[in-house]
Amino acid sequence: MRHADSVSPAPLDAPVATRPPRILYRRARVQDGTDQAEVFRHAVMQGAMAHYTLAAREAWAAVLPREGCAWVARQALYTTLVATRDGRCVGFIEIDSRRHHVESLYVWPSLARRGIGSTLLAHAERLLREQGVTRLGIDASLVMADALERRGWRRVREEWVERGGQRLCRRHLVKSLEASGG
Repeated sequence: MRHADSVSPAPLDAPVATRPPRILYRRARVQDGTDQAEVFRHAVMQGAMAHYTLAAREAWAAVLPREGCAWVARQALYTTLVATRDGRCVGFIEIDSRRHHVESLYVWPSLARRGIGSTLLAHAERLLREQGVTRLGIDASLVMADALERRGWRRVREEWVERGGQRLCRRHLVKSLEASGG
């Protein structure tokens, strides 16, 4: 599952400093746990600033531990794919294969909107199609819900969830994984 970022490579004679860093995609490893914790925290605290209050983001970030070992334990529960740059996890997706559901999808905020999350989703969709899954669900935060809907996900409902005394809005979306579906 080696996949370089969609940025065109620099000419071979270009100075090394001008070449964009490569984003590689693979299954998560134990050593990714600490990075996953940091990606999650920063994606919530910084990446969601435009959509949720500070109190809501703090409550959301507190839901999952900041210790890498907790994220490694989640790797045993969910199929976890990571995007790496320079050997470090900069984004990840957790898939609950039994429920045909994306449990989480986070990208380091400064790398958001560069196709990393979309590529992680594409890899997850491919894996699920190979398992015969025809439909995928996600409970999307307001950070990414509109973008997913523009990419063919269908809104089933909007809902409010409670996290640490704060109410956060999210959308339950579904996508057909059938060859003719979008």
